[in-house]
Amino acid sequence: MMNNRDLERGGGTKSRNGTSYPQPTSAYYVENSESQWTSWLVPMIVVANVAMFIVIMLVNNCPNNISDSFNSRGRKCVARFLGRLSFQPLQENPLFGPSSNTLQKLGALEWNKVVNEHEGWRLLTCIWLHAGVVHLLANMLSLVFIGIRLEQQFGFVRVGVIYLLSGIGGSVLSCLFIQRSISVGASGALFGLLGAMLSELLTNWTIYTNKAAALFTLIIIIAINLAVGLLPHVDNYAHIGGFMSGFLLGFVLLLRPQFGWIERQHLPAEARLKSKFKVYQYVLLLIASILLIVGVTVGLVMLFRGVKANEHCSWCRYLSCLRTSRWSCDN
Repeated sequence: MMNNRDLERGGGTKSRNGTSYPQPTSAYYVENSESQWTSWLVPMIVVANVAMFIVIMLVNNCPNNISDSFNSRGRKCVARFLGRLSFQPLQENPLFGPSSNTLQKLGALEWNKVVNEHEGWRLLTCIWLHAGVVHLLANMLSLVFIGIRLEQQFGFVRVGVIYLLSGIGGSVLSCLFIQRSISVGASGALFGLLGAMLSELLTNWTIYTNKAAALFTLIIIIAINLAVGLLPHVDNYAHIGGFMSGFLLGFVLLLRPQFGWIERQHLPAEARLKSKFKVYQYVLLLIASILLIVGVTVGLVMLFRGVKANEHCSWCRYLSCLRTSRWSCDN
């Protein structure tokens, strides 16, 4: 059987000739007179994840690799008509996917591999692996819903940087707190995009009109997704690490010019605004940059020194576990 965390991590404008800031109708700010980027990176990430899952299932090859112990207990591959793509028995993986051994072999996050065997690359590769069809669909649908609109507004470079760095940030925090099992999934990166959406709203606060509605909507979405992370089989440490990374990155990468700066660029120099951004935006950018650099540095140093964060924070286990009569947070 897979361990509780073996299964998943999951439940996340290009300015040219714009002249004004219309009232936004959602949590995303939109300038109607500005052209938007064409979203291609997010669809490519979806395609890459689906392709990677097919490779995982081919390597897994359930019909040939399922153990005799499973067969002796009447456990057989699911959807055997798929041949090598058939899934592990549901008793082993209820998400319709491969075995934990296959995921480990292909780059799943595991504390011992990262710390003792110096395989730090797993902090990145685990983002591209998924534990099953259910896990993959949940994450990819979330990515399409969150990522495409962000990419249209801010371009593929900034969204791509936030996605990857948030995924790594989630992996670092996850590996610091959980050492007994493996973890896979893109949800740390997805939570990074959610965090970036929140910081984008805050750092560009003055150009929004429906501030309260946008902020309330985002907070509800984030709270629901973090609450899902308290359930069994979900790695909420990856969610939290990814969210915090994306939140800080949003202050650095998703700044928008202050109101009126674009429309005044055609005016004489004395009539233009002196600064593209407001003072508070620069302050938030500086603070976020410092926290990001310090946080990543400290996290990586602690990880590669073999620090087990759960031994220094007894209550932190409840960040990824909801105690019930059928579920203990001690394991």
